[in-house]
Amino acid sequence: MEWHPDEPGLQQVLQLLKDSQSPNTVTQRAVQQKLEQLNQFPDFNNYLIFVLTRLKTEDEPTRSLSGLILKNNVKAHYQNFPPTVADFIKQECLNNIGDTSPLIRATIGILITTIASKGELQTWPELLPQLCNLLNSEDYNTCEGSFGALQKICEDSTELLDSDALNRPLNIMIPKFLQFFKHCSPKIRSHAVACVNQFIIGRAQALMDNIDTFIESLFALAADEDCEVRKNVCRALVMLLEVRIDRLIPHMHSIIQYMLQRTQDPDENVALEACEFWLTLAEQPICKEMLSGHLMQLIPILVNGMKYSEIDIILLKGDVEEDEAVPDSDQDIKPRFHRSRTVTLQHEGGGGEQVDDDDDDDDDDNTLSDWNLRKCSAAALDVLANVFRDELLPHLLPLLKGLLFHPDWVVKESGILVLGAIAEGCMQGMVPYLPELIPHLIQCLCDKKALVRSIACWTLSRYAHWVVSQPPDSYLKPLMTELLKRILDGNKRVQEAACSAFATLEEEACTELVPYLSFILDTLVFAFGKYQHKNLLILYDAIGTLADSVGHHLNQPEYIQKLMPPLIAKWNELKDEDKDLFPLLECLSSVATALQSGFLPYCEPVYQRCVTLVQKTLAQAMMYNQHPDQYEAPDKDFMIVALDLLSGLAEGLGGSVEQLVARSNIMTLLFQCMQDTMPEVRQSSFALLGDLTKACFLHVKPCIAEFMPILGLNLNPEFISVCNNATWAIGEISMQMGSGVKQQTGSVPGAEMQPYVGMVLPHLVEIINRPNTPKTLLENTAITIGRLGFVCPQEVAPQLQHFIRPWCTSLRNIRDNEEKDSAFRGICVMIGVNPAGVVQDFIFFCDAVASWVNPKEDLREMFYKILHGFKDQVGEENWQQFSEQFPPLLKERLSACYGV
Repeated sequence: MEWHPDEPGLQQVLQLLKDSQSPNTVTQRAVQQKLEQLNQFPDFNNYLIFVLTRLKTEDEPTRSLSGLILKNNVKAHYQNFPPTVADFIKQECLNNIGDTSPLIRATIGILITTIASKGELQTWPELLPQLCNLLNSEDYNTCEGSFGALQKICEDSTELLDSDALNRPLNIMIPKFLQFFKHCSPKIRSHAVACVNQFIIGRAQALMDNIDTFIESLFALAADEDCEVRKNVCRALVMLLEVRIDRLIPHMHSIIQYMLQRTQDPDENVALEACEFWLTLAEQPICKEMLSGHLMQLIPILVNGMKYSEIDIILLKGDVEEDEAVPDSDQDIKPRFHRSRTVTLQHEGGGGEQVDDDDDDDDDDNTLSDWNLRKCSAAALDVLANVFRDELLPHLLPLLKGLLFHPDWVVKESGILVLGAIAEGCMQGMVPYLPELIPHLIQCLCDKKALVRSIACWTLSRYAHWVVSQPPDSYLKPLMTELLKRILDGNKRVQEAACSAFATLEEEACTELVPYLSFILDTLVFAFGKYQHKNLLILYDAIGTLADSVGHHLNQPEYIQKLMPPLIAKWNELKDEDKDLFPLLECLSSVATALQSGFLPYCEPVYQRCVTLVQKTLAQAMMYNQHPDQYEAPDKDFMIVALDLLSGLAEGLGGSVEQLVARSNIMTLLFQCMQDTMPEVRQSSFALLGDLTKACFLHVKPCIAEFMPILGLNLNPEFISVCNNATWAIGEISMQMGSGVKQQTGSVPGAEMQPYVGMVLPHLVEIINRPNTPKTLLENTAITIGRLGFVCPQEVAPQLQHFIRPWCTSLRNIRDNEEKDSAFRGICVMIGVNPAGVVQDFIFFCDAVASWVNPKEDLREMFYKILHGFKDQVGEENWQQFSEQFPPLLKERLSACYGV
């Protein structure tokens, strides 16, 4: 029995579809309610498909809308459709895939894909064979409609199509698609290439079996007059470069020639796809050898692609110079990602290492966050500069001269961008030109065009390292003076670029900025009153970075007077639910750490509010977990950022934080946070636990029995930063447990820590022996093992031979400091308890000892005893043989420092 609609029912559905196109919100709401009522009737979906496929007299938007509502129903309730309804819909789709209207064909294609993606490819076995069969139809619409549907299925179900679950239909589909590369219709050729492209990255077997035919067919389409086809050909070649470069190498010369042409394609979408080729090629080991001969042609093309297009300039309001008074709209503000606190160690000659830290978004015009030809060309030039280094310059320098001094601002602007893009890769070769270029760029900071001023900020930040390495009066002072003026620019984009550039300069210059602090703070504080919403967030970052860079030098009454009132005013203005608190909390965390005792007058309200934020978030999470239908899930970033600011307070105020902790329930809250399901919450909790252990152990100590098992559970390197901070906290706790006991009772040191060694030591030994563990985690693990061994040598020393080698190799690179000191004392005590544990790897121990520049006297004494004890044990002759294996430098140091 074929289903037929009931006429009044059909009219009601049509009326509903008409109403839903109304702009009136009241009507819209009524439509939503009506739809929910009608969805109670299963055959409502039959009416929807009927309007889409059979009511050819209705207007296309109404028919298409009917199909889209049906698509949403399929997404939400398909499993509840009666079989007769599901079958009717499927049949109608296949019978009408060749509708004369492109809009209706596309809608049916979307509907088919949605049904297929509900796990229906397995239970709709005739779908793929029928669609493939319809490709042979004489009727263009049928062929095009089927291809449209197949392309959507290929996009949505790539993996399933290449699996045994469906008996590998690709074995038939791929050869079939390849035949259509020669079709007379460009739309169909384009569909065919797009379908095959879906299977390149996953290296589908059926495609790999036909790879040579595929590549030949692509070459045949190289000069296609249709831009959509050219775009898909370029996309295919870029992906093949990643997965089957072996097949492209024999043709590489002509592919490069082709891509050089396509990167200049009049159609920007084609040019963009082609430009990706250079980015991908730069990552391949053969890049240098393949591209060397083509740089002459390629460099000018990339440089030309870096100019703003007319559309860019319109979108960027390039002709609007002063917009600082225009309030920001919400969509101007990108989501921020808080970088949670990770405890790291000091390395030779530098600050702490950042864990899994991605490079900052070095992008200049990120409001046009869409990837475009300008950005792609700049990124390609950047990576190629890193491959070819200074070999790029002979092709670039002649161009740069013409660009940087060009009368047309658009050309000049692109030249400044080029200079910034090559900064990293060509730094060495650029050095001779910088004394002339940097002053020119500093002048460009005053250009009358805002887009030139903003790009000059970015490019100068890329050369900040060189600027700081010169005498300060030559470049640092003029650059800083001009950048600070730009921070107060009348154009919001320039303010943003200047603030970001200044933060980079702060990181490079560190304490070089101390003489100018008063001047810097005046500017940053003035900007507070001037900035709209979005740039305020960047200003907080610049202030936080300043505090990180100059540290305790900020702790001067006149600086505190300037800086704190506006920060606290913002702090009081913002509500607990306001996401702008995040960057402000981060900023205050850096300021508190830098000001140390100078922050005391402000700490109480800041501390209280952080505790409140943690408490509120935990309460909201609990309500949500118990009644997910009634409550919203909380934004846990509030809690994470608050925990990190509490860490900053504990670190900055040290013992002075004790009264605040005593008057709050932070330890109870911390116990809950340490067990949160979200790794970032745990990461920040363990950082705070470690900082409180150092600042006021008296409040941590009563909780140790509850905390230690949780710390043990988190020694899981799957979450690197969580594991890292938990490891560090265990080390801090063991040091406090050890020292506390000796002073108070004269009983055995470490007796209180003994019960916990078994919970954590096996995990730590496993982590230190894992291959590919990140450096920071290895170092923290080694230090914590050393500290545990210092406090509980009897429990840890028996394991010595299981960790001594990786322990020594991971700690030889860090600078002399307190952590290293305590860890090495622990190793020496353990060697005393179990000398046999170190015999096999003694050369590593010698190397680690030699890494000390200046050990404390009693530690040097411990080293001396162990080295001489070992030498006496083995005898002079064996020692001579043993020390022959030492590298000359090691031999020299041990002989000079320890007389062995």
